[in-house]
Amino acid sequence: MNICLLNDSFPPVIDGVANVVMNYGRIFTNDIGAKVVVGTPRYPDASYEGYPYEVIPYSSLDTTDLVAGYRTGNPLAMREIMKMAEFGPDIIHTHCPAASTIIARILQNETGAPIIFTYHTKFDVDIARAVGEGFLKNETVKAMVKNISACDEVWVVSEGAGDNLRSLGYEGELRVMNNGVDFPKGRVSEDKVKEVTSGYDLPEGLPVFLFVGRMMKYKGLPLIIDALKILSEKNVDYRMVFVGGGADLEEMQAKVKEYGITDKVIFTGPIHDREMLRAWNTRADLFLFPSVYDTNGIVVREAAACGLASVLIKGSCAAEGITHARNGYLIEETAESMAGLLEELSDKHDTMRDAGQHAMDEIYISWEDAVHAAYERYGVIRDMVADGTLPRRKKQSSDYFLESASMIVKGTEHIFDIPRNIYGGMKENFDDFKEDFKENLEEFKESLPEGVKEFSENAKELGESAKKGVRQGIKYAEKSVREGFDLSINGMKLDD
Repeated sequence: MNICLLNDSFPPVIDGVANVVMNYGRIFTNDIGAKVVVGTPRYPDASYEGYPYEVIPYSSLDTTDLVAGYRTGNPLAMREIMKMAEFGPDIIHTHCPAASTIIARILQNETGAPIIFTYHTKFDVDIARAVGEGFLKNETVKAMVKNISACDEVWVVSEGAGDNLRSLGYEGELRVMNNGVDFPKGRVSEDKVKEVTSGYDLPEGLPVFLFVGRMMKYKGLPLIIDALKILSEKNVDYRMVFVGGGADLEEMQAKVKEYGITDKVIFTGPIHDREMLRAWNTRADLFLFPSVYDTNGIVVREAAACGLASVLIKGSCAAEGITHARNGYLIEETAESMAGLLEELSDKHDTMRDAGQHAMDEIYISWEDAVHAAYERYGVIRDMVADGTLPRRKKQSSDYFLESASMIVKGTEHIFDIPRNIYGGMKENFDDFKEDFKENLEEFKESLPEGVKEFSENAKELGESAKKGVRQGIKYAEKSVREGFDLSINGMKLDD
């Protein structure tokens, strides 16, 4: 089977969905023997060689100021789309509702292959974080839902992820397809645990609590630290280990210092070595993950792989499959609820270990199992296409645009014979023009205060309210000119 995987993130960017695509590609290729291509936005100076499958990077825009660390793919990257079409995919599987899914729809027009979309994360939260609440967010979400609705089958990684997608306006059918973890099932050796944790103050007999992930407040970190403060006030001794880095790390460290619990809390920083992470999961007594943002909670299954039970928020996506006090623990979304549970369990090491063993037996799923299940479903969908039983989705107005884009793909191949130095020269001219404009803009800004002063002295009869309005108008105009120009120029900064 020929499989085209599409996602807006891929190394050098590493996130949860990029990890999904890499595992899909690796297992499809190495274990199943399928042919795979991966389409993803190109990052400057990144290498896309050395994978067991072909990676087709396409042109991208620099949007790292808007979404830290990420570039936006150009969904009309004609040459790369032609290359994917020539591959002849039987299945197109897109993992992001933006550029990847637009490309998927153009490819479908070109090849007739069915599109599967997987909804991995709460995109409305991500969009709001990038552009704020309001009109722009609402319109972006609407466009995203329309794009998803155009796919032939939609997968979600949990029931909660499906509920979130429906809350955004999606009305079609959904299928839950779990992601896996790349940890093998089982604890690591005591020698490995000692090697990894040596040098840290971890007295025997004290409960060790663990968090692994990005140090971001929306992961529930303030709740954890507030719960630890309550434990300390009740004279319950413990050690808390935070593994990871992120934008809120320093704020969380400051909070720990403010609470006077630095002797009980360890920040290791990021750890990328998988065996070291397995060792920490083996050493801990409980994994604390009070996130209501995550749609799947892969770290919870990684903990389960090592026989470590998790403390989760009731009703959260990460809590799906958890039975309280059997294979994990469920709490309310309050520090008091977490502190009460941790106090109750702090001296019950055997109880916590039993729950961890049940977690290993009941909620662990390997990537091999998850990807083989996906491949089996691919086969069903391919057969439905062949015999004409795949449900036909309602045609959208945007389909006509994408059909036109598909025609453009065919009709513009000769354009790529144009010498690339023409574009390079154009880009240099634009860059020079932008720098000159910035210099002129700075001179204009420097002259503004004097100009405003002179204007106000010559027009006192307008009154104080009029003067205030003029000043605000000038500032607004200056801001609009600068932002508008930067936006238009940055829009031209295609990285090919």
